[in-house]
Amino acid sequence: MNDELNALRREIDGIDAELVALLKRRMATAAEIAALKGANGLTVLDSERERALLARIRELAGAEFSGGFESIYRAILAASRAYQNTLLGREYDRGGKTMICGLLGEKLGHSYSPQIHAELGDYEYRLFERAPDELDAFFADKSWTGVNVTIPYKRAAMKYCDVISERAMRIGCVNTVVREADGLVHGYNTDYDGFLGLVNRAGYVPGGKKALILGSGGASLTAQCVLSELGADVIVVSRSGANNYENVYSHEDAALIVNATPVGMYPRNGERLVDLSRFPKLECVLDVVYNPARTQLLLDAEKLGVTAMSGLAMLVIQAAAAAERFTGGKTKNRVEAVLADIGRGMQNILLVGMPGSGKTTIGTALAARLGRRFFDMDDELVKAEGISIPKIFKRGGEEEFRAIEHRLLERFTKESGAVIASGGGAVTRKENYDLLRQNSCVIWLQRDIAKLPTRGRPLSAGADLNEMYRMRRPMYQAVSDYAADNNGTIEETVESVIKATGARANQ
Repeated sequence: MNDELNALRREIDGIDAELVALLKRRMATAAEIAALKGANGLTVLDSERERALLARIRELAGAEFSGGFESIYRAILAASRAYQNTLLGREYDRGGKTMICGLLGEKLGHSYSPQIHAELGDYEYRLFERAPDELDAFFADKSWTGVNVTIPYKRAAMKYCDVISERAMRIGCVNTVVREADGLVHGYNTDYDGFLGLVNRAGYVPGGKKALILGSGGASLTAQCVLSELGADVIVVSRSGANNYENVYSHEDAALIVNATPVGMYPRNGERLVDLSRFPKLECVLDVVYNPARTQLLLDAEKLGVTAMSGLAMLVIQAAAAAERFTGGKTKNRVEAVLADIGRGMQNILLVGMPGSGKTTIGTALAARLGRRFFDMDDELVKAEGISIPKIFKRGGEEEFRAIEHRLLERFTKESGAVIASGGGAVTRKENYDLLRQNSCVIWLQRDIAKLPTRGRPLSAGADLNEMYRMRRPMYQAVSDYAADNNGTIEETVESVIKATGARANQ
């Protein structure tokens, strides 16, 4: 075994040597490209070119390796951009050091910030995950130019700032820290810009109205500052304050409710702090959470016909303001484009429709086309139970089947950027509606009744499909965002879904 293993390792070593040689060739070509861009005043980053390249890599890699290879190529592209900018002398602060920016937090997990900042400015953007006892060393390190600061360091970062903006002082925390031209560390609060932008995008005028802010942390401090300046009557609700969740409904005259807590954020989907139906004068709900796209609070607001917006716009707008601080104002005016790209990338495409309408077939083809993960709820159900769907029906009938289906929907609809095929009868349970809509663009696949197969389908076999369709049609209408005809070719249907959703290949 050892001899065989060593032989394979030698083969790997040889392949690695070839890869390094090829990467050197790639960097040499990148240097020539940098010279051409420099001579013609072009930026190093070409977002459209990178998107197209990554899509090609996914296609070449195939379904098995597309995700892993894409990650490798993202690192290659980042190294190439850094090399080109170094050659051109572009990514420099006034101290003469390479401009490195990033996000500072205790536990960052997956963050959209690198993707956002790649679109906004020509600088390297990293994730700095640091424990509390590492903050001293981090701020003493002068290799970085600017950082965004997230939970739980927005207040703690203030003590490391030589200068704090008046707005940040007023709010009581910073979320953007920059080594400015004067050599000092300056602290800013660009969350202010983000939240103000969120209010404006909602088209809401809070002046003279009661605004109920849930939470007392950094996001709450920012919301308080913005809304007070806009003339709102601000009430802060916290777990231990005078205004708490036990007496929150004494403020039933609130016109605006802001969730400035992590409640409802992935993976705590479905949670919310208040019952919106208890606020008869409610006009607008803003949630700083952006994953899922529709928190339970926002879904509740939509049912009441109340204006509702997630925190995604806040995230992008504050990032643009931070980018201006990093670069001295030299950023790209791409807020709307970035917002659309991030929104489409986060959103699942979820297929509903009659049994046999082609959800699995279209979902598989769609996922392959877009380089996304695909989840088939019927397949996942079989995996979870270890027996076929007909046997599940035989064991516990439709009630047991629907209960299992609901539990799986709770799990899989939390995903982002996936393609999901639901069971044909998932819409028959009201408790599934919010799950289907929380993070997905829902597509209703429509296929002629005469073309629907019934073999192996417990509810379809022997059923009156016309009557089933008559009963379910309003349910599909209620839960779906778009309808797509699936009576033509697979390619035609896939194309119609992509057109309806605006979906792009995963970036």
